[in-house]
Amino acid sequence: MTSLSVETLAADATETITSVGNAQLGIAVLAGIAVIVLLITKFKVHAFLALTIGSLALGAFAGAPLDKTIVSFTTGLGTTVAGVGVLIALGAILGKLLADSGGADEIVDTILAKAGGRAMPWAMVLIASVIGLPLFFEVGIVLLIPVVLLVAKRGNYSLMRIGIPALAGLSVMHGLVPPHPGPLVAIDAIGANLGVTLALGVLVAVPTVIIAGPVFSRYAARWVDIPAPEKMMPARPSEDLDRRPGFGATVTTVLLPVVLMLGKALVELVVDDPESGIQRVTDFIGSPLIALLAAVIVGMFTLGRAAGFTKDRISSTVEKSLAPIAGILLIVGAGGGFKTTLIDVGVGQMILDLSKNWAIPTLLLAWLIAVAIRLATGSATVATISAAGLVAPLAADMSTSHAALLVLAIGAGSLFFSHVNDAGFWLVKEYFGMSVGQTIKTWSVMETIISVVGIGFVMLLSLVL
Repeated sequence: MTSLSVETLAADATETITSVGNAQLGIAVLAGIAVIVLLITKFKVHAFLALTIGSLALGAFAGAPLDKTIVSFTTGLGTTVAGVGVLIALGAILGKLLADSGGADEIVDTILAKAGGRAMPWAMVLIASVIGLPLFFEVGIVLLIPVVLLVAKRGNYSLMRIGIPALAGLSVMHGLVPPHPGPLVAIDAIGANLGVTLALGVLVAVPTVIIAGPVFSRYAARWVDIPAPEKMMPARPSEDLDRRPGFGATVTTVLLPVVLMLGKALVELVVDDPESGIQRVTDFIGSPLIALLAAVIVGMFTLGRAAGFTKDRISSTVEKSLAPIAGILLIVGAGGGFKTTLIDVGVGQMILDLSKNWAIPTLLLAWLIAVAIRLATGSATVATISAAGLVAPLAADMSTSHAALLVLAIGAGSLFFSHVNDAGFWLVKEYFGMSVGQTIKTWSVMETIISVVGIGFVMLLSLVL
């Protein structure tokens, strides 16, 4: 099939379905999402396959020709992977370098050496937030669990008093702060400004993580008072190394992409002249691709070489970091295909038409949609991608700041009440040695607090921006 015919089919997809009524489109959306939910939850089908099948089902229920549905899906998949795929890969490489070089352990040990007593929960939030910036949630948990268990055991702390702040730091970064996959995909779908989203994401994340972390951990420790399980105390990566990177170099490397992207956003606000030399420079070095690539290259020296890694060892670390993200890339890509299929069959216009008569604010609507999909599928990524596709048309006339807040509203909704259909739920349960009931009273409630507090601060910011 030639590129011309692909573009033509993609362009014609919307026109073919415009005659379909809103009622049929609404049923088609519910049916498509129901297919995805059933495949993931009941039949345990991988999310990539579920999203692919759900997209085809959506097109079929909406009355779209099968060939045009396929083109919509593949076009969306390709566009999404092209937009965020490289960024996810670079983030994975940086995270692997941080973990394997002992840089993460250096951050942990340095902060813990200066904290104690009542400051320890706050130290755990700081550790998790800094380490969580370049790491996927699951990797962050695996990396931090030994620290949480060791601190709880040696300091005679309640496991929940130490563990909840660490989990809150990781979860907030995962849902609200790019360059994590969820926020990146939502930014791409909605067309939001990454720098502004990053800045506002940090602004929302700080109070949210304080409330869901150190503050809530006091109550969680009373509800579930359990010791650190001995059997789940694995070895730390740096125990096999002769040396590891310094604290300053490690923190600088981790924060480098964030500083570059925020710098780009600040220059845009102050200078606001695309032809200006300084803005051209910051637009280049502050773009997500260059910012993350710079951090990876710097990390090879400040993390890899500083830990005594040879060139072959660094190359091996980079290679090993890419294999685990194949599934994430496929899920994100398929989610982009589902989003494009939604738009091409006319769902975006349907949402626009219906929302004119709704009294509910757009930000709250986006949050509720993400909450519903999160509860049904258990996947924060699927919830983010699907919700972003549904509400993207509503961002067309939004200001830069409100488009960024729309991304954050979706991110907050995607974290709501993790339960038994979420892999993260079982990961936390097993590592902390809790029962299902104890995990719900601690982890699930913490996730809900993050979601509710997050949307609360997003709504407050919308009143002043």
